[in-house]
Amino acid sequence: MKAHVYVTLKASVLDPQGQTIQNALHKIGFADVAGVRQGKYFAVSLVDGLTAEAAKTQVERIAREVLTNPVIEEFTYRIEE
Repeated sequence: MKAHVYVTLKASVLDPQGQTIQNALHKIGFADVAGVRQGKYFAVSLVDGLTAEAAKTQVERIAREVLTNPVIEEFTYRIEE
């Protein structure tokens, strides 16, 4: 099983790196880009034999306690078998 975890800044937190990327895109001709938010991606391999519920519990705990700063970041994930 593999979990794909995506961590991004909360919408209420300024994202200067995303703004810099958006400005750069505009300068090279991508004028239709209305906004960019940057983030982090983690691929987490899980041992075989976990139930879907156990995998979900583990991934949520890992994301909440290790991969994110809950004050300024949020996460989403998907699990594939």
